[in-house]
Amino acid sequence: MYIAYDYPMLGAFWTMMWFFLWFMWIFLLFKIVFDIFRDDSLSGWGKAGWTVFVIVLPFLGVFVYLLARGKGMGRREMEHTRQQRHAFDSYVKETAGGNRPSSADELAKLSELRTRGDITQEEFERAKGLVLTDGGRTSRST
Repeated sequence: MYIAYDYPMLGAFWTMMWFFLWFMWIFLLFKIVFDIFRDDSLSGWGKAGWTVFVIVLPFLGVFVYLLARGKGMGRREMEHTRQQRHAFDSYVKETAGGNRPSSADELAKLSELRTRGDITQEEFERAKGLVLTDGGRTSRST
């Protein structure tokens, strides 16, 4: 049995097109539901109403939502992305460079090590020169 003869090329094209349209509609449905709950300008009843409308009458709900509130979707998405980026950047800054001691702290520690006799005068001078030349911030390469 040859299935290729029973399923012509035009039939395969139409099947792929309907599958693609169905996938795009599912994608839009999820984007709209996320956008409904992301929007701070909508009240709780407004969010509930839009969600029920989109779930009960999915095709009509998606198209009406796109017509009524589609312009703001991109703006809300960009604002959400901007907030995530700001939170990530502040986390990286806090984690990477927030707890470094100052040059004065490092010099005090070096002086204490020299006083206890853990390092020699030459080692103290060399370390002091490193602290003073690059401000106590040595670059580490991984």
